[in-house]
Amino acid sequence: MLHEEPLPISPALTRRHSLPLDLLLSARPKQWIKNGFVFAALIFASKISHPDLVARTVAAFVLFSLLSGAIYLLNDAADAEADRQHPLKQTRPIAAGRVPVRLAVSLAVVAICVALGAGFALDLRFGLVAAAYVALMAAYTVSLKHLVLIDVFAIAAGFVLRAAAGAAVIHVSISPWLYLCTILLSLFLGFGKRRHELLLLEENARSHRRNLGEYTGPLLDDLINIVAGATIIAYSLYTFYASNVPTNHAMMVTIPFVLYGVFRYLLLVHRADVAGAPEEAVWKDPPLLIDLIIWAATAAIVLHVYK
Repeated sequence: MLHEEPLPISPALTRRHSLPLDLLLSARPKQWIKNGFVFAALIFASKISHPDLVARTVAAFVLFSLLSGAIYLLNDAADAEADRQHPLKQTRPIAAGRVPVRLAVSLAVVAICVALGAGFALDLRFGLVAAAYVALMAAYTVSLKHLVLIDVFAIAAGFVLRAAAGAAVIHVSISPWLYLCTILLSLFLGFGKRRHELLLLEENARSHRRNLGEYTGPLLDDLINIVAGATIIAYSLYTFYASNVPTNHAMMVTIPFVLYGVFRYLLLVHRADVAGAPEEAVWKDPPLLIDLIIWAATAAIVLHVYK
């Protein structure tokens, strides 16, 4: 982080919000949609018709949401000064001075302890995966996010751990196909996010985070194109060759939804107003949200009906 005098906090950013609301906003509930990856094993292992396993997966989702919210509090507390130099992040409650850093850190530690305790009570293997997620995200907050390429791989690993947690809590093995598709998709989203940051910050990118100065638009375009193509190929092969898909290849009907979703997100990546984060793109872009819902529903129906 550059040792500069912090930018003054605008009074306009410090009023009209209650502290509880600001704490909730700092936990970024919109981003909890990422924890939907814990449902992947439930869907693709064709266990969605088992109410007990659905309940366990919902509990896993809630606990991961609590953990991720705590991590966001810690991340914003660590990045408060840098976020004040960002045209969008400067409005975050901690960066804007509406939430004291010490309070955010204290609540985050309490939330992590509660969530991990509940996670181990729910299932030992799930608790271990959740603990690994916390360790990874703590390392990301402290150092990994400053390392070029490693930062995006760390984000991808977080998605993989979510999927692994979903498999652990219902006692099924994580499919190699689920692992491959998850890591490729998360790399695609991560590189798209970095490209958006470069587009938004322009010459100020390095002053916000030093590793952004090592990325370039052409490099990120190449990386995005590589992982986008690999994601589509891996998912298409999954629909034909995975051991748990219908033998009549009915799962291939979901491929067009994946193609549209990837292409739609590529379109959004090139717009400075939407794709700052994947979850923002999902909520702000109705076509992408509808496509995601139709894909999930179609996949669940095919896997349930033809098993």
